[in-house]
Order: sequence, then C-alpha cells, then structure tokens
Amino acid sequence: MLDRTEFAPLIPHAGSMCLLDAVLTWDATTIHAVSESHARAEHPLRGAGGGLHAVHLAEYGAQAMAVHGALRDRAQGATAVKPGRLVSLRGVRLAVEYVAASGGRLDVHAECLYADDAGAQYAFRVEQAGRLLASGRAAVIHPSEPSHD
Repeated sequence: MLDRTEFAPLIPHAGSMCLLDAVLTWDATTIHAVSESHARAEHPLRGAGGGLHAVHLAEYGAQAMAVHGALRDRAQGATAVKPGRLVSLRGVRLAVEYVAASGGRLDVHAECLYADDAGAQYAFRVEQAGRLLASGRAAVIHPSEPSHD
C-alpha cells in the first residue's frame, strides 16, 4: 500500500485537488486506489447544494491514471515525471447523480489499455461499498517539449 505522501509528488494534482488517499495495489496494467475525499466539506469540486456530482468521478479515474503512469514509469527507471493532458472521455456511465458522502470510501480502479511515449488509454470505474457509481474510458497525451530553435 502507498499513502498519498508516496505518490503525490509524482502527479500535478496538489493540495485538496489531490483526490486519492492511498493506492492499495498496482501492477503493470492496473491500479486500485481509495479515497474518502468525496465526504469532505471543503472538497474543491463540491457543488453549491453540498453534494459531489457523479460526473466528477471521472476526475478520480483520471488521477488514478496519472498515479499509475507515474508509478509505472518510475518502476522502469524514469527519473522525471511526464506531463500529461486529459484529451477525451468516452463511454462514461453514471449510475447515480450525486455521490453519497455517508456511503463509505470510494474504490477507484483503472486499467491501462494502451500506452506509449505519446500517451495512454485507460478504462476506469469508481465503486462505493461494492456498487458501481461511474465507469468509462479516458485518453491522455504527453505533449512533446517545444523546441528552442
């Protein structure tokens, strides 16, 4: 298990926007992270009505992707974290409108479907107490560094 202090420096999400609390397991293609941030009153994505809209669960999936990519790169000897940009969400399904703050932790799963130096594609799902709340696919690109000619 990795707590937030071990993976937070590897991703661009900082402070309250680092939504994941811990990584329970990960391997070359999958990651299982957990979070209780959805229940925090100061959640940065919480709406005026006080609830976290389920559409924001895609951000949990994207952060699991970022953590997985950084952990995989580090395990392969990379010394620098590649910046990434989320460029698409596909097939997103939401089973609820708002996430129950009292429903317990979120289990965030992501599976790398394809990755190379230019980017990656993942499938993600977010569950709470064994109930599927959101799922979909996401793509990220790793922009090349601008040339200084």
